[in-house]
Order: sequence, then structure tokens, then C-alpha cells
Amino acid sequence: MDGPAQRRRLRLEVLIVLGLSLGQSGVYAAISLGAKLTAGRPLAEQTATLNASQSPRPYLDLIYQLVGIAFTLVPVALVLWLLSANTPNVLRLLGLNRDRPLRDLAYGAGLAALIGLPGLGLYFIGHELGITATIVPAALDPQWWTVPVLILQAVKNAVLEEVIVVGYLVTRLKQLGWHAPAIVGASAVLRGSYHLYQGFGPFLGNAVMGVIFAEWFRRGGRVMPLIIAHTILDVVSFVGYDLFGGLLGLK
Repeated sequence: MDGPAQRRRLRLEVLIVLGLSLGQSGVYAAISLGAKLTAGRPLAEQTATLNASQSPRPYLDLIYQLVGIAFTLVPVALVLWLLSANTPNVLRLLGLNRDRPLRDLAYGAGLAALIGLPGLGLYFIGHELGITATIVPAALDPQWWTVPVLILQAVKNAVLEEVIVVGYLVTRLKQLGWHAPAIVGASAVLRGSYHLYQGFGPFLGNAVMGVIFAEWFRRGGRVMPLIIAHTILDVVSFVGYDLFGGLLGLK
């Protein structure tokens, strides 16, 4: 770094970005968990709902869903803009370019398999132990646009989390002189924090995922495989629950 003033500026920038995005989500998730723990019922008997309908009127609900996706991605545009100030090609810096599409796809699918099955097992174990709420991955009213919106939600989550929690945060903490274990740990804890509303099991599972993803980026410098992996995981969760949850007795 160029000096103490620049380091202070970067630290403040990181706090502002997280305060506008997933750091804020982590605070709300912690409050939500506290509310669940003091509700007078076991955590496993309470629900954490993702992708809920915003209006009983179908086309108004669709508009809410699409606008919500668009505005949620604004912090991604912000961090790309901030990083581009001193970087001629920010997409190459974060590994968001399309230089290696087949390799990125293969790595992404492999990471999804590595994370997905153990994560599912951890959810069921946590639920049986009473430390995880019942997660409802999709609660949209059945409409012709339900599955496309769930896919867009999955892509949105993947882009938002991997660009900010991994690409941006790891890059900035490295520029601030943090050591590798602290960088990976900070990224992992942040990822776990905004899943706290689901219980302690998802916090732990996502923190472990955060370690793997942050270390992957720290070593390889590419976010794209992580976005692909995260998208696969969320599409399987959201769309699978919506289409087959009833048949499997999950609804």
C-alpha cells in the first residue's frame, strides 16, 4: 500500500461495501437467529423461508422478484467499479473473464459435488440435533415464471456472494497486508454469518464452504468456477424443492 491514509481508506471502503451488502445481511441473520432462539419453540420446529412470494397478484409478484434481483446485484457493480480504479482489467483480476469456459465449468461442477452432498447431510444432522431450522428453499406461488425466477435467484446469489465475499474481500484484505489464514477465515465467517437465520448447522456448513472457496480463489485467482458451483447448488435446491418437494414429502 502507498501509506497509512490509503490503508485507512481501503478499510473504510470494505466496511461500507459490507454494510451495504452481505455484512448487513449477516447482522439481520444474527438478529433473526436470536428471535428464533427466544421464541419459546425448538429451533428445528421453526422455518427459514427463501424465495417467498411478495404479492398475491402474480404479475406484481413477478415484478417484485425481478426488481429485487436487479437491485441486489448493485453492490456487485459497486465493487467492480471500486476495484477497476487501479486495475486495467478487473474481470481478469477476479477471474470473471471467459478465457477458460470448459475448465471453469468442470471445476464448478466438481466443487458443487464436493460441497453439495456433505452440505445436505450436515443439514439433516443439524435438524435432528435441533440446531437447524426447517429450511424452505422455495415458497413462490406456482406460476409459469416460477422456475425461471428461481434460476435467476440462484444466479443472483452466486454472483453476489462469490464476487463480494471471495473476489472483492480476498483481494482487498490481501492489499491491506492480511495473512492468508486471516483472509480465508474472514471470508468464511462472513459467509457463515448471513446464513445464521437458518440455524447453527448452516452457519458451520457455509463457513466450511467459505474456507474452500476463499482458498480456491487465493490460490487460483478465478471466481467463475465458484459462481458456477454456487449456481448449481442453488438451482438444485430451489428448483428441485419446487418441482419435487411434494413428491418427497418435504412440503
